[in-house]
Amino acid sequence: MKFGVVEGNGIGPEITAATKHVLEATGLPIQWVDIPVAESAMEKYGHPLPQESVKALKEVKVSIKGPLIVNKMLGRVTCVHSDGSEHTYPSINNAIRRELKLFVTPRPIRGFPGISGKYADLDIVVMREITEDVYIGWEHQIGDYAAQAIKLITREASERVARYSFEYARKNGRKRVNCLHKANALSITDGLFLKCCRKVAEEYPDIEFDDFFIDAACYTIIKAPEKFDVIVTVNQYGDIFSDLGAGLVGSLGLAPGANVGEDVAVFEATHGAAPDIAGKGVANPVALILSGALMLRHVGCTAEAAKIEASTRAVLGEGQIMTPDLGGSASTMQLADAIAKLVAL
Repeated sequence: MKFGVVEGNGIGPEITAATKHVLEATGLPIQWVDIPVAESAMEKYGHPLPQESVKALKEVKVSIKGPLIVNKMLGRVTCVHSDGSEHTYPSINNAIRRELKLFVTPRPIRGFPGISGKYADLDIVVMREITEDVYIGWEHQIGDYAAQAIKLITREASERVARYSFEYARKNGRKRVNCLHKANALSITDGLFLKCCRKVAEEYPDIEFDDFFIDAACYTIIKAPEKFDVIVTVNQYGDIFSDLGAGLVGSLGLAPGANVGEDVAVFEATHGAAPDIAGKGVANPVALILSGALMLRHVGCTAEAAKIEASTRAVLGEGQIMTPDLGGSASTMQLADAIAKLVAL
């Protein structure tokens, strides 16, 4: 059972090691395939995302990825392909997704009793479209007095992510799909996204469908979180809204995620690389551990995935071994080891 590993940077190596420890506790015959990206790729190939690494990610098909640092106003990456063509991406994370033709980022956000307060029952999945919107990075400077970014929405991408969301809802016993948009202000681009979601919704009469303006959705999830279930939205709104959901349940360190395409999938935490705490051994590994559980589900190891999820919730429910972001003093590996010991029982 081969899984690719991109350890990332910042806290990436620490939480990746913790995640591997927990997944290995399942007893599955896992073989880890290290794939260089960022600094490790620069050292070996002179490029942060060389085509050798892209090829390796495609060949292994399923990978776990630690977070990568993306500096403010920096980070653009140009990938040169074997046919001589090239493409520039706004960040290395964006480059990985688009070089691998990944199109949706499912981000489950679930409350934890004893940690999440009144949001302990929150249980949503944000489906973030990741191939377009303003995050494609089509922007340019206009003299020294302005800058412009292009927001791209296509029917193909919108219907694809909507259909993925409804299929997910049907397969997982979910009752509703919520579309988040701003079609009152962006009537053409977000308007097209909403039209596509409404069209796809007609194919799934067994699943309820509604829609919210993104600003109203941010208010409503705080006041009435029970109104949300499976959420489908464009790239930027999905990025922001999933962070909001993670904050409600207690920490970005509790929010797992994935990037899924037709043939390839990369599983990663919702949060970033947190360079301010890198190397201190205090980062919360739960989001990546739960991302690892999602990875196991993806390849059909549902029993092992469920064991990891239940063990994680049990350890956090006891409230004895918690990292600093959750109000405790445990280290990254202390928390991971407590989860791994339950998984191995």
